[in-house]
Amino acid sequence: MNKNREERMKLLLSTDLDRTLLPNGPQPESPEARPAFASLAADPRVCIAYVTGRSLQLTEAAIQEYCIPVPDILIADVGTSIYHCNPDDWHRNQEWDAQQGKDWHQIDSNGLASLLQGLSGLRLQEEDRLTRFKCSYYVDADTDRASLARSINSLLAEQGIHASLIWSHDEVADQELLDILPACADKYQALQFLRQQLGYELDEMLFSGDSGNDLEVLASEIPAVLVANARQEVARKAKEMAAAAGNATSLYLAKGGYQGMNGCYSAGILEGVNHYYTKLIQSTCLDKMGIH
Repeated sequence: MNKNREERMKLLLSTDLDRTLLPNGPQPESPEARPAFASLAADPRVCIAYVTGRSLQLTEAAIQEYCIPVPDILIADVGTSIYHCNPDDWHRNQEWDAQQGKDWHQIDSNGLASLLQGLSGLRLQEEDRLTRFKCSYYVDADTDRASLARSINSLLAEQGIHASLIWSHDEVADQELLDILPACADKYQALQFLRQQLGYELDEMLFSGDSGNDLEVLASEIPAVLVANARQEVARKAKEMAAAAGNATSLYLAKGGYQGMNGCYSAGILEGVNHYYTKLIQSTCLDKMGIH
């Protein structure tokens, strides 16, 4: 597999944003890492996809604030929307929307929130964090997740709604989060849909993440890297899930040391690219920056 990777020299590089590519966590950022990532993204053999819980508007704000490259593709709203970036414009993938609509019987997030109104332990997030296919909640810290999940699934099943529950933790705010999505839509399934549309093989891909809503991809057959600033709980869970699925060799945990960088944020992404696709990263313009 490594030989095939190196011979093809083609890569769909997908990454989470907050606390993965974006250095907005408590850990320090290696100063050379983000410019090096931008240099890698400029290579014509590399297709960049951001895979994030952010909306299109919040992603655009992050691109401006952190001076990161405009991606070729944006998988936004925890996998529930896919945009293709053409010069100065974004085009939403309508085929992906059509698949999700079948799971929710054309109900949107407002309709779903009405069905769950009154459940204890849940607080609906702000309006700008809700989208057509993403209903997002804050979860009280003392809530029994298993019991809450059973209640949610029971209420939705009564309406014939097929949904996935994605749990995560906002490290900065120390807040438990829950995203309810169509069953066919999460980061993993969106990436697989995209892979098939664009014609990439598994050994022409890399995903990087840091949090609970990245676990389905981190534990999958898609080559993945968990950046070094990820919470230990996420690292433990990712290793357990990958091993249980027979995908232990498809998960790499960044540890720092690559080119003297600390493995956090974009340094961890570069470390992962070097781990899986050494010849590609050596043959990019990164060698002009001393990253090779």
